[in-house]
Amino acid sequence: MRFRRLLARAIFAIGRYDHRSTARPTDGVGVLVGAPHTSNWDFILMLAISWDLGIPVKYFGKKSLFKRPFGWLMRALGGIPVDRSNPAGLVDAVVARLEAGERFYLVVTPEGTRGKGRYWKSGFLRIATAANLPITLGYVDNPTRTTGLGLTFTPSGDVRADMDVVRAFYADKHGVRPALRTEPRLREEDALDAKGEAGDGGAHADGATSGSDA
Repeated sequence: MRFRRLLARAIFAIGRYDHRSTARPTDGVGVLVGAPHTSNWDFILMLAISWDLGIPVKYFGKKSLFKRPFGWLMRALGGIPVDRSNPAGLVDAVVARLEAGERFYLVVTPEGTRGKGRYWKSGFLRIATAANLPITLGYVDNPTRTTGLGLTFTPSGDVRADMDVVRAFYADKHGVRPALRTEPRLREEDALDAKGEAGDGGAHADGATSGSDA
C-alpha cells in the first residue's frame, strides 16, 4: 500500500494534474465514477487517486485485455474481465462479489468510450441502486489541471433526480480533451420524457373532452 501511495504521488508530481479530492468514501464499498472520460490518462489518474487515498478499487475490462502477456497486470491493478456482449450480467456479477464478502470500490466510466457520444451508460447507477451502494464522483478538469473525488451521494431510485445531481457536479468539469466530453444524460431519461409527454397529452385530451361534454 505504501509503495502504491508513493507511486501515486510521483505521478502527480511529474504530471500536469494536481490531486484535489474533497471527498473520501469511507463505507468500504461503493461505485466510483470516472468522468469526463476523454483520454487514456483518465485510467492512470483514477488509479493514482485511489492509491493516494488508500482506496481498494476494481474495474471492468473487456476479456481480450486479460490475455497474455499483460493479463496478470490487469488483474493486479483490480481488473475484472467481462463479456461486453452481455452487459446485463455486470450488475449481477458485482452484487455476487459483494454478497460473497469482497470489499472494494468499483471504478466505472459511464461514457463508455473516449470519444464524444450522446448518452452515458446507466450501469453505474443500476449497480449502485441494486446493491444499495453510495456513488462517489471523480473528475479530471483540464482548464484547472486538477483531478480528484468531489462528491458522494446515495441513489434515490429516481433516475432523473439522481442524474440531476450528477449533471450539477460535472457542469464545470471538462476532462483532458474537452471537445470529446459527453454530457451526463442517460438514454432512459429520454424514455421517461417520452412517457411523460404521452401522459400529458392524454390528460389534456381527457380534459378537453370533459369540457366539451359540459
